[in-house]
Amino acid sequence: MDNKINEIRRKISTLRAEMTLVEASIRDQVNRDLDCSEASYRLMAMRAEVTELIGRWKAAGGGERLPTVRERLSRSFADRSVATGKPAADKSAPVKPDKGRLRPGQSNARV
Repeated sequence: MDNKINEIRRKISTLRAEMTLVEASIRDQVNRDLDCSEASYRLMAMRAEVTELIGRWKAAGGGERLPTVRERLSRSFADRSVATGKPAADKSAPVKPDKGRLRPGQSNARV
């Protein structure tokens, strides 16, 4: 039963990802004053399919709450390791001016 539930969850996840792409396409078409009826019909069909899949998922014993796309994306970003840059310079240490480097407002043009 777990395989069936996981398969349905994968289909739901795939459909949700496709739905976000179609929604973005619709927004783009609306912003450019184009006809978005075909994409809208496709999105409505996808929503109906997700509803049917959720019904099958519940009937197969799925009971936990399914995360939304936003929740899944925020969770995946939180799971990624954060790239670390150079350690912050100690502000209490005196800063030596770099010889040969230009300061803001200076140029290397000869007069």
